[in-house]
Amino acid sequence: MNRLRLALSVLLCSFALPWAMADAPAGYYTSLSGKKDSELKTAVYNCIHNFTISGSYSQVYSDLRYTFQKTDLYPNSQRWWDMYSDITLYAPSFTGLNREHSFPKSWWGGSTSIPPYVDLNHLYPSEMKANTAKSNWPLGEVDMNSPVKFNNGICKVGYPVNGQGNGAQSVFEPDDEYKGDFARTYFYMVTCYQDLTWNSSYTWMMSSETYPTLKPWAVELLLKWHREDGVSQKEIDRNEAVYKIQNNRNPFIDMPELAEYIWGNKKGESFTPGSVVIPPATTPELMSPSANMNLEFGQVALGLSTTAKLYLKGVNLRGTLEFTLQRNDNASMFRLSSNTVSASLANAENGYWLNIDYTPTALGEHSVELYISEGGLTGSRRVILRGECLEKPTLTACTATAPSDVQADSYIANWTAPAGEVIDYYVVTRTRYSGSSTPVTEELVAEDNYLEITGFADSDREAYSVQSCRLGVRSPMSNVVFVDHSGITGVEVAQPLVVKSYPGYVRFLCSEPQHGCRIFDASGKQVQAIDVVYQNLDIELPFGVYLIVTEEHPVPVKVAVR
Repeated sequence: MNRLRLALSVLLCSFALPWAMADAPAGYYTSLSGKKDSELKTAVYNCIHNFTISGSYSQVYSDLRYTFQKTDLYPNSQRWWDMYSDITLYAPSFTGLNREHSFPKSWWGGSTSIPPYVDLNHLYPSEMKANTAKSNWPLGEVDMNSPVKFNNGICKVGYPVNGQGNGAQSVFEPDDEYKGDFARTYFYMVTCYQDLTWNSSYTWMMSSETYPTLKPWAVELLLKWHREDGVSQKEIDRNEAVYKIQNNRNPFIDMPELAEYIWGNKKGESFTPGSVVIPPATTPELMSPSANMNLEFGQVALGLSTTAKLYLKGVNLRGTLEFTLQRNDNASMFRLSSNTVSASLANAENGYWLNIDYTPTALGEHSVELYISEGGLTGSRRVILRGECLEKPTLTACTATAPSDVQADSYIANWTAPAGEVIDYYVVTRTRYSGSSTPVTEELVAEDNYLEITGFADSDREAYSVQSCRLGVRSPMSNVVFVDHSGITGVEVAQPLVVKSYPGYVRFLCSEPQHGCRIFDASGKQVQAIDVVYQNLDIELPFGVYLIVTEEHPVPVKVAVR
């Protein structure tokens, strides 16, 4: 037991709980009964992979510094509970911390528009240096007979011991206090997202099959950590907090023995969910959303809107579910996609998502109660909708600066932000040039004023520019920095180029003539080439989405023609 456990032994002691069921709702795990091996793992997947998402992915991610205050503070304290360091930091300040994907997002390809990007079951606050050192390395035990690359007394990064890592140059080893936490997090992730295609560059721990998904060495390691560091009160409390926010649970915390039935010493045996309360076969149950949950829309700029997806999942519901908003002064700011839904949709394997829009018309905090009734339920289920409206911010363009640590397959993109502006996150526009083919552009999200860019070996030359984001508003685009494999080829300021769309045509707005204009459709096919474009030039285009570049403005401008 380490010093943190000694100091908090009464409240935070870690103890093995064979059935830690906590407050899982009646019927939540009944679909697992009698199943084994791959069938059991898929049943768990069906149980947990859908959940409530309270806004756009970028907004949910940027709001994590507020959400973490409900999931990752020490009991009766404002101190951040950081599993990566023992630095004493306090909420609400998030300075010095990152929003850490403990299961690295690069492993699924880095997409920021799919559920694992915002899934609280594997997102934790992390001290910045530890997070940077962890990078996207697999879990493992560090060989202490070799040079250790990072060690802050809580976690380590270094060469793996023999038999671990599957060829990775480094592994990340958490403190003994948290090894079980990470193991159960990874069990959750490879089950909840067993349908994902893993990035082939990072399959140190995973295989492509839905079962067992984990490679043998990873199974051995995670089961070892799972057994030696049993479920703690921290995990139980956090699991409950996450459930109240996004309406799904980590079953490997609720039922630790489940891992043994899927990967361990009880493979081949049929699973029975222990102390789970199994309601009568005909009893209507609403398992999601949880009672009295707060659906947080976060902060929204005046004049803008955000949409939450409230997940509904039931068993034996009958007829129709009805949704009613409390009548108060705020009710008009929240709009439901439907006031009723067939119970059969909520009973379905994938459940049902109710879209709820928050469009504030006044500054301040707003809340309203949503009641879910009928469907055979006794009484109603209450959900509290909350949002806050702030003035729409005015943002200044960042300044992209020279990249650093340029390697054969990676580099660090850098930039500076205007002093004094509140920023939620940054969007880096990356453009890859390869021979005569169409440039490929993608947007990457960054928390800090730098971002590691990988896959550089696949490009002849690249460019990046940056925008800051606050409350869904983006700053003007920064200047453009070009990089090739011999190093930096130029830090260039792109001439301003704005393209306005109108029915059947687009109009160019540029302070000076620009050359070598190329227009690509959504499939990447070049549809027009124009030698020179100038202020108020109109070009006819059919209905569709287009990307437009010029020599002076190589960052593609996206425009939709209606």
